[in-house]
Amino acid sequence: YSTSDIMSWELGHEQHMSNSSSITEFLLLPFADTRELQLLHFALFLGIYLAALLGNGLILSAVACDHRLHTPMYFFLFNLALLDLGCISTTVPKAMANSLWDSRAISYAGCAAQIFFFFFLMSAEYYFLTIMSYDRYVAICKPLHYRTLLGSRACAQMAAAAWGSGVLYALLHTANTFSLPLCRGNTLDQFFCEIPQILKLSCADSYLREIGLLTFSVFVFWGCFLFIVLSYLQIFRAVLRMPSEQGRHKAFSTCLPHLAVVSLFLSTAFFAYLKPPSLSSPSLDLVVAVLQLNKVLSFFYTILTPLVNPLIYSLRNREVREALSKGQVPCTGCIFRSLCL
Repeated sequence: YSTSDIMSWELGHEQHMSNSSSITEFLLLPFADTRELQLLHFALFLGIYLAALLGNGLILSAVACDHRLHTPMYFFLFNLALLDLGCISTTVPKAMANSLWDSRAISYAGCAAQIFFFFFLMSAEYYFLTIMSYDRYVAICKPLHYRTLLGSRACAQMAAAAWGSGVLYALLHTANTFSLPLCRGNTLDQFFCEIPQILKLSCADSYLREIGLLTFSVFVFWGCFLFIVLSYLQIFRAVLRMPSEQGRHKAFSTCLPHLAVVSLFLSTAFFAYLKPPSLSSPSLDLVVAVLQLNKVLSFFYTILTPLVNPLIYSLRNREVREALSKGQVPCTGCIFRSLCL
């Protein structure tokens, strides 16, 4: 390379770094341009947020304070409810505030924190959904070994591994994403901060540094997915061999809610992140522009999933309904006891 080429590369790199360091905030995608629609979105999100808090809060209270629900299945449901509360609290309050105050801005640090907690909670939830498929597999296929394979210590270790893996996964992706130079403005085409939108703002080909982590993430994703599929194949084989129709119905009734939540979680997240950040096909952009598919799918896996999970999983469960009908309220002691089974 000539001296002029090296100097021009260094100058361009310094300009990219200065553009990245000069960004102090990001602009999120507004839901509407008129004030009336903004207030309508605020009221809608407020209602959904309060309903999610109520539903998941009731699950936490019931599992924590009813000793009959201190079993591995409800222990994992307890953790899932915590993750759902955290997930919806990461994105919705900021979207509500922006709609209420007619603002689009989020600070640089706030965006980084939102991405970290969102990835942490979503990945940990995926790990818990995988663990819960193992719980159903052992309960149906190996019922005599259930207490041995899923004792208090084993459940605590699996839960700790899920939470810890989520933290590590989110920390690696967040640190790597925000180390990229940004040179394409500060406007995000989403109502919350997420990594694909940040990568769109990065300099040309700089997002290739993320390929290593993305490749690892793909292996983890498909590994968990394959584990869930194999678990349910074994479950369905065992259920179909049951001589009693009542036993088959009871077994399916304990598996179908988990299967429904897994399907909703994976399908919305898969299609939302399937499109690469640099893809710019005119025909595909036209479809996205008309249907606003990305926002719709993001709405499903960030907001509706935490809202409907309590309904699908537990509020239709007889044991949970009986616990809630007693009017028990959460207390610190019973919550800590439930965490230790």
